[in-house]
Amino acid sequence: MEVNSNEKREIKNLVLFSSGKVVSVFGSSIYNFAISFYVLKLTGSALSFTITLLLGILPMILINPFAGVIADKVNKKRLIILMDFLSGILLIAVFLISHFIGFNLLLVYITAFCLTVFVTFFGVGMEAAKPNIVSQNRLMNINSIGKIIDSVSSILGPMLGGVVFAFFDIRIFIIFNGICFIISGLSMLLIDFELNRPLIVPLKETVNISFIKDIKEGFYYLYDQKNIMGLFLLLISLNFFLSLAITIPVPYIINTILNLGSRAFGVIEASLPVGLIVGALVVKKLTEKLPYSELMKLLTIFLSICMIAAGAPLIFENMPFSPFVYGLYYCLIMFCLGIIIAFIDIPIAYFMQKEIPEDYRGRVMSIGISIGKTMTPVAMVVSGSLLELIPPYILPVGGGLLYLLINLRYFRRGSFNLSSEFNSSSS
Repeated sequence: MEVNSNEKREIKNLVLFSSGKVVSVFGSSIYNFAISFYVLKLTGSALSFTITLLLGILPMILINPFAGVIADKVNKKRLIILMDFLSGILLIAVFLISHFIGFNLLLVYITAFCLTVFVTFFGVGMEAAKPNIVSQNRLMNINSIGKIIDSVSSILGPMLGGVVFAFFDIRIFIIFNGICFIISGLSMLLIDFELNRPLIVPLKETVNISFIKDIKEGFYYLYDQKNIMGLFLLLISLNFFLSLAITIPVPYIINTILNLGSRAFGVIEASLPVGLIVGALVVKKLTEKLPYSELMKLLTIFLSICMIAAGAPLIFENMPFSPFVYGLYYCLIMFCLGIIIAFIDIPIAYFMQKEIPEDYRGRVMSIGISIGKTMTPVAMVVSGSLLELIPPYILPVGGGLLYLLINLRYFRRGSFNLSSEFNSSSS
């Protein structure tokens, strides 16, 4: 009877988590797209447009380690709900303020910064809390659900954001998005955050926070745990090489070199999140059948092949194909990349959530996320600069070969060794 009761509570947690995330993520995705175009229309300045985008990224990188400390030290449920409500209250307040002083650029910047701070604390708190709201058997499921929701929103968000920007006053959508955050907070309020929490962990009456000391402890823990450190290094190298070899060169190749057009480019870009969705749906079954350390080696090879393939058409210029063939070719590459990324990201998140103790989980994961996100803009700057100096096919081809060589050497040294394979814990 107790098992049935826990099962029902767990399913309820999954439903509430999914519904809250759908409302919050879709609202944020549509808002970010619409507000970016609003700034571009308001100012006509690419610099203002870039500043708006940076205010959605830089605070996240800088604040993540501090958010990890807070998530480890305070009640995670209260933190998550508070951040959702603060996000909602902020946007509702912006809607009201805009009626008196108008919706100007300064208000956009302040809102973007504050919203990024709140969303960062929410995200770190939720990642650290996932092992407490579902059993270990469903931990990979909740990560897959999160990845699917993020991927669907990345496809539909810009589409819906374009509709909002074209047909609605931006202030109407601001208050709509604020209400979405409040609804998300209410759904989180109903989640049982103690479902899978170890009974031996006492609730802290007083909270002592020393950010420098606590962040250092997170670094020391990460350094001592070689398996977890190895996983973070894999994720960091993945982010760097994808940005270097795919994120910047592929749009340049499609739009500037091959001239496939904006419609074809949109379809090609949408193929990546579609692949992520497919990967998220099947990753658990695959990891139950194949040891993940072996699967990781195969994924590295396939990922390198996809990078190299992205630059291959420019090498064989004497074999021109029709725009339709090129479009189909790049759709397939992006689709495969999406599947591979899901196969890497979801099980690694599962393993870290499972292996890292609750009192270190927020700090360790936030430190790794910050380092990984820092490498992305660095790789993008390097890639963009090199595109001005060398033929564009060199970046995907060279990046793919270098990524393959680095990872094969890493695996050959025997550095990648998971103490507990995924299939043993999900059976």
